[in-house]
Amino acid sequence: MYSLTVADHVMVAHSFRGEGFGPAQRVHGATFVVEAEFRAPRLDDANLLVDIAAARVELRRILDTFDYDNLDTLPAFAGQNTTTEFLCFHIHGLLCAALAGGKLGAGGRDVRSVKVLLRESPLAWAAYEAEVPGAAAA
Repeated sequence: MYSLTVADHVMVAHSFRGEGFGPAQRVHGATFVVEAEFRAPRLDDANLLVDIAAARVELRRILDTFDYDNLDTLPAFAGQNTTTEFLCFHIHGLLCAALAGGKLGAGGRDVRSVKVLLRESPLAWAAYEAEVPGAAAA
C-alpha cells in the first residue's frame, strides 16, 4: 500500500458542553497541526498516488472554512462538541468528497483510505481513519 501525507495548521476558538470537560467548557483557543494521509494500492500512469499540490490546496481550502474562527458560532458545527476527534472526522469527510469530485487528480480514484491526524501538542493528538466511501476493492 502506498501512502502520501500533506500537512497544514489551523487556529480556532471553541468551548465544550458537559461537566466532564471542566474548564474547557469556557471558550478557549487551540492550534492544530493537521495531517492528511492518503493510501492506495497502486500509482497512476504518472506514478502518483494523488497530486500532492492539489492535496495541499484542498486541505488548505477545507481548513480555511474554520481557521481563525470560533467554532461555536459556525453552522457546520452547530450542536457539536468540536473535540479533536470530531474535527478529524469532519475533515475526513470533506477530503473524501474532494476525492470523489476528482479534485486530487486522476490517482485519487484509487485511494482506498484516508487518515486525518490533528496534533494539539507534541504530547497529544487524535486521528480518524476510514475507507473512502465507494472505494473499490484492490
